[in-house]
Amino acid sequence: MSGIREVFPVEAGGFTTAGEASATIKQILKKLGVDAGVVRRVAVASYEVELNLIIHSLGGELLLHVDDHRVRITSQDRGPGIPDIDLAMREGYSTASEDARSLGFGAGMGLPNMKRNADQFAITSDPGVGTCIQMDFNI
Repeated sequence: MSGIREVFPVEAGGFTTAGEASATIKQILKKLGVDAGVVRRVAVASYEVELNLIIHSLGGELLLHVDDHRVRITSQDRGPGIPDIDLAMREGYSTASEDARSLGFGAGMGLPNMKRNADQFAITSDPGVGTCIQMDFNI
């Protein structure tokens, strides 16, 4: 299983393709024989981070890396960045647009769900530049 890497570009505002990258990640992990519980947690977290790229950024990418010990999902975007990460990590806090909310997104659970599902979670953000989220899942 060592050394598998895939990159998934994600377009800003791409609601019609929302979930495609995370669904492909889930399929890859199933084919590799990753434990179903780990696959479920990765699927939840990767869907949340994919939606954040679509809703909040100017576009970016998800990187999947799988080795013998872990699954790593890294999200790197171009965009406004997050001025207050502590505030953004609070359940229910959202800066989603009315358009995103009208489609049923933007409930403010994305970042908390990512952190809850990952074994390790790190977020860095530079306002005006972008945000990087790295999540590790032990296998």
